[in-house]
Amino acid sequence: MFSQAFRRTAYAQCILEREMASVLLPTLTTKREIDTIIRDTLDKVVVLRFGRASDASCLQLDDILAKTSRDVSRFATIGLVDEEAEEVKVYVEYFDITLMPAIVFFFNAHHMKMDSGTADHTKWIGSFHSKHDFIDVVEAIFRGAMKGKLIVTCPLPPERIPRFQLLFKDV
Repeated sequence: MFSQAFRRTAYAQCILEREMASVLLPTLTTKREIDTIIRDTLDKVVVLRFGRASDASCLQLDDILAKTSRDVSRFATIGLVDEEAEEVKVYVEYFDITLMPAIVFFFNAHHMKMDSGTADHTKWIGSFHSKHDFIDVVEAIFRGAMKGKLIVTCPLPPERIPRFQLLFKDV
């Protein structure tokens, strides 16, 4: 009986921590907010997570982002974008975001791309396995951007990169 009550309490604590992650990071719901953070953030990587606050995989990613936000604060700014907001649909369509969560990176108002061995270099689709994976990716993007590169190679081993079957229309 004690262990069952403990498991319920631990599960509730886990859910609460994941929901708090969405509260700790800024949530962008308008096109103007997204444009402002992309345009006005200088010499830092802008990490925009597109997704829904109610989705379990988004909550898992939000937890990782919240835990690492302090560690990467010297070279990155993190924002959560609610893809269900009407004004944000422009970005969702432009970046062809169909799978959630998706992360798009910017540096000095330039869209940063990453070659992770997948067909889509414009965004990271899915969650990270650990917070160290996220830090490694953001650091690689920052270092590449400081050298003037617009596309960088993913520093993670292939087994830690999420794989999805992408279908392209009219190809």
